[in-house]
Amino acid sequence: MSYVRCVRGLASGIEYSADSAMNLDPADGRPVEMVLDLERLAAERPDAQWYGPGRRDMWRFGGLMALDIADPRDAAHIVTLGEGATPLLDYSRHPVAKAAGLSLAIKEEGRAHAGYGANPTQSFKDRGMAMVVAQARRLGLKRLAIPTQGNAGDSLTRYALEAGLSVVVAMPADTPAPILGNVAAAAHRYPDRVALELAGPTIREAGSLLKQKYLPQGYFSVATFQEPGWRIEGKKSLGLELAEPAPGETRWSLPDAVIYPTGGGTGVLGMWKAWDELEALGMIGRERPRMICVQSEATMPLVRAFDAGAADTVALEAGDTLAFGLNVPGGVGHFRVLEIVRASGGAAVAVAERDISAELARLWQESHEWIGPEGAACLAALPQLLSRGLLRYGERVVAVNTGSAEKYLPALRHLRV
Repeated sequence: MSYVRCVRGLASGIEYSADSAMNLDPADGRPVEMVLDLERLAAERPDAQWYGPGRRDMWRFGGLMALDIADPRDAAHIVTLGEGATPLLDYSRHPVAKAAGLSLAIKEEGRAHAGYGANPTQSFKDRGMAMVVAQARRLGLKRLAIPTQGNAGDSLTRYALEAGLSVVVAMPADTPAPILGNVAAAAHRYPDRVALELAGPTIREAGSLLKQKYLPQGYFSVATFQEPGWRIEGKKSLGLELAEPAPGETRWSLPDAVIYPTGGGTGVLGMWKAWDELEALGMIGRERPRMICVQSEATMPLVRAFDAGAADTVALEAGDTLAFGLNVPGGVGHFRVLEIVRASGGAAVAVAERDISAELARLWQESHEWIGPEGAACLAALPQLLSRGLLRYGERVVAVNTGSAEKYLPALRHLRV
């Protein structure tokens, strides 16, 4: 059964019913999160009986998710396509990591590996959208709307179609062609259930279009942070996977640092929430990884706010970045991202576009492998993280590759030289 007790304003602390379809906190216009009754979970499922490691998807965390797939009442709402349970790949061979003595791993969200789960649209967005669609079905919602830099719209379209829901996706016209093409093809094949709107140059303008045209028609917005904590709950599974025991082990533990490419920042909140809940259940201690949010120098609202000691970001003019998912000029949840980064002893850092390209080219030339440009941004940040003392010799470090390079190939082909 679901152990969700309520939803609560991230800033106001006001509690609301989890059974109402709300967007931002009416008290202050900021996001809300779902609150689990962890005491009841611990009492009814002692000794981590909520955990089912045999499953090859994110739902193996059972009662610690906002819907428990082991309960038929919850399972009736869930559409699972194998999302989550992705591999943690040893990448200590990276030249910078090797020279610095780092135990570096990549959390691979984009490319499928035998023996693991796989995100069906090759993006970490599938974790959040699987939960969004399940919660929408639970509340009887039929029509969803999302502004997106690309991958979130692709993911929501896939899950909405599987779940029998309708969706409108608004994205910039220069969204990478494979991503835009996926949504356009769905809109062509299912014109009564999928609508595609082109608006830009960023997610901000896409959101304005939906607010003016579609939300008055009864569509429910599932924009970043503007649904009642659902995407946080889905992304939470990423943090749970980073903490769970490796095969053959029993101890839950965390890395020393997590390097995360950050646009809106839902994943940062999700991972932090996962670790707080694991601590409350006695699975881990108080220690947390240093959270390092990576952005492109082309669009870096979090970096500017962090460096200035500001409590929140100020929306910027968007730049031009190969890491399209990072081209987010501002975010309603950025205040909380900054709180988490500072509480962890981490930082928000920016990398140059030339360094992202160089990292992608180096990887291809050395091994004929690709990672997504957002993941490459994390690797490109390694030298400055070491020089600033944010990473240290012998530490266990995880960089998150949030999506597949295949979805960006038209923009990456020039690097295969």
